[in-house]
Amino acid sequence: MGVMPYISASIIIQMLSMVVPSLMEARKEGEAGRRRTTQLTRYATVGLALFQSFGAAVALSNGGMTNAKGFFDWLLPATITMTTGTMFLMWLGEQITERGIGNGISMIILSGIVAGLPGAVGRTFESVSSGEMNPLFAILLIGIVIGVTGFCVFMERAQRRITVNYAKRQVGRRLYAGQSSHLPFKLNMSGVIPPIFASSLLLFPATIASFFGSNPDSRLSEVLQNVATSLGYGQPLHLVLYATLIVFFCFFYTALVFNSRETADNLKKSGAFIPGIRPGQQTAEYIDKVLTRLTLWGAIYIMAVCLVPEILVSSQGVPFQFGGTSLLIVVVVVMDFMAQLQAHMMSHHYPGLMKKANLLGGRGGSAQG
Repeated sequence: MGVMPYISASIIIQMLSMVVPSLMEARKEGEAGRRRTTQLTRYATVGLALFQSFGAAVALSNGGMTNAKGFFDWLLPATITMTTGTMFLMWLGEQITERGIGNGISMIILSGIVAGLPGAVGRTFESVSSGEMNPLFAILLIGIVIGVTGFCVFMERAQRRITVNYAKRQVGRRLYAGQSSHLPFKLNMSGVIPPIFASSLLLFPATIASFFGSNPDSRLSEVLQNVATSLGYGQPLHLVLYATLIVFFCFFYTALVFNSRETADNLKKSGAFIPGIRPGQQTAEYIDKVLTRLTLWGAIYIMAVCLVPEILVSSQGVPFQFGGTSLLIVVVVVMDFMAQLQAHMMSHHYPGLMKKANLLGGRGGSAQG
């Protein structure tokens, strides 16, 4: 099962924390609330892992891929084994997060994706050497991979900065002049969650069909198998629904995690305002308008990145898939890892810099004396 049950549980708990009052209060409790949310995520991971492991065991049994049959001989041991593997990966990811640099679960996913790249490159060279792929197309494919990767890095770093001015304020007898700052809004505020949710929903009919097997005498089984085939990888209906769900979840998740009204109220309380926009309701409407436009372009960007590899694999017979959720995860995780690594190195150099500053200050002071 990998770490997908943990990722799904984390997303579900995060979304519930936006609408469930008790979870909303837990977000405001600091470290205690974070521990409570983490514990709920673990419980949800166990439940999802049990469900998905049982479904995979049933699918393997119905497909005739195992000699063992029955609940105690196959289903129960297989479910417990796959669930245990997921829980071990969850524990390992938490250990990396606490004792290492970067998010542990993200690093595990990144390792799995990067580990498959040499095999993909090898299969491409084999296709070229055997004559299955045109060498010119292989060169073009390499250019597409590099271009899409650079495009993802550019779009993930893209921001829309809204200028914010702070009014003059008086503290005691001192009058502080107004300052200017900005509100940074990423173009892709939803991250990799929309394609993950979209792909999960599209795989749901196939999962349900696996429970019923391929019994030709069952009308329900036949209908589910037809639906699963129509929603299969590379099918036109799959591409249309995949793109539609990505756009929907981009707007849905952004609306959940960002509250423009709350941001406008915080700006008003701190004495800040957007030039030309009245504080309060008009500021909230302006931020919501800007965020809607950004989300639209972000949704188009994610949709394009996710659909390009599927079209190449299904139409051109490319022997590997590089793009979509995998590419987004690689770019986001590597950028986050580099930022944390730079902060970690800076924190290690900071005491030395302060010591040098004190020494220079002491020398200057003694010289002046």
